[in-house]
Amino acid sequence: MNEYDSGRMKDLLSESHSFQEVNAAEKADLIILNTCSIREKAQEKVFHQLGRWKGLKKKNPLLKIGVGGCVASQEGEKIIDRASYVDFVFGPQTIHRVPSMYESVAFQKKAEIDISFPKTEKFNELPSPSTTGPSAFVSIMEGCNKYCSFCVVPHTRGNEVSRTVDEITKEVKGLASKGVREIIFLGQNVNAYRDSKQKTKGLGLANLIRKTSRIDGIDRIRFTTSHPFEFGKDLIEVYRDIPELVSHLHLPVQSGSDEILKKMRRRHNIYEYLESIYQLKEVRPEISISSDFIVGFPGETLNDFNQTMDLVDKVSFDESYSFIYSPRPNTSAVHIRDNIPIEEKKRRLEILQNSLKRTALDISRKMVGRKEACLVMGVSKKDPGELQARTENNRVVNFDSSLQSLIGQFLDIEIIEARPNSLRGTLAF
Repeated sequence: MNEYDSGRMKDLLSESHSFQEVNAAEKADLIILNTCSIREKAQEKVFHQLGRWKGLKKKNPLLKIGVGGCVASQEGEKIIDRASYVDFVFGPQTIHRVPSMYESVAFQKKAEIDISFPKTEKFNELPSPSTTGPSAFVSIMEGCNKYCSFCVVPHTRGNEVSRTVDEITKEVKGLASKGVREIIFLGQNVNAYRDSKQKTKGLGLANLIRKTSRIDGIDRIRFTTSHPFEFGKDLIEVYRDIPELVSHLHLPVQSGSDEILKKMRRRHNIYEYLESIYQLKEVRPEISISSDFIVGFPGETLNDFNQTMDLVDKVSFDESYSFIYSPRPNTSAVHIRDNIPIEEKKRRLEILQNSLKRTALDISRKMVGRKEACLVMGVSKKDPGELQARTENNRVVNFDSSLQSLIGQFLDIEIIEARPNSLRGTLAF
């Protein structure tokens, strides 16, 4: 979401004040730090970064500094209290007000703070998104109502608010007209999407995917991030019916222990999670599943952790994210006694990550020799004589070519090598 919000702020400021992105803070007249507070110590990282910019204001009296995102929403006035040189603070739901906040502080010394939670005003005020490639994010909903005991998102982004199907499809059509071939639907709990202005049934994420698949030019659809509690039959049917929906799903489970899931307030159990996976694999045998894991949640026993490892073995998760539990302000989990030594948490995390890495690499190796339908994304970041493409299961493939006319096309690429973080391929004719 932060990447999406950052891009939209660039669009806003380009339109409102003709700002252009520069490659160094020393050259800037406006610096915006867009933050995330999912993990512990995010606040201190914010202040460390701000401290590095403090001296720039002495060199450039016109420089303005803004802080946005979840840490801004969480800390509010505390940011100004600790870093008085910050000019304005805004939350994830008020990025559309950044131009007016900048305008205000440019003419007065008083700092501006707006960390309110307007509903869909943000989307109504944003300009048409710019595009930099054949793939584009489209935010379809914000916030979360689940209040998992470890998660700060409901406190920093507010409750779930969805855009209308008409608004979203209009944006997607506009992106398609600019050459976008792949759409990635975004939301903190994306499969909770509901078109609130429609009275009829079936206007959730599944229906939105079906509508989007019929838009000329859009040939690939992804969505993230999902919650298992609301991963229903309608979504499984979409995987069965809609070939434009990729054979990849990110479905965070967090733990393989039902006891820990209860403490996390996740609203699902392992049996339900596995049932969703098995049903998906019935309609898409080749589907790739990735997930999120929290290790060392307060009260996690060795048996609980071993149940997570059993789940990892059963599902064969693809590239996933795993972290040691971080206590977050205003969450209920901070009140649960944590008696697990940090060294034990690190040991468990290492075991889990090594297993996940082995499985992901094994999946990559099994792709060697196969032809994959890949969307060419752009020039390789490491070699200008190579292009970079992406497979359905979200892997980066680099291949020899300098023909930039191939960017934005779907090509069959034969995978010839599996590397730890990418694949190598060659054009298949």
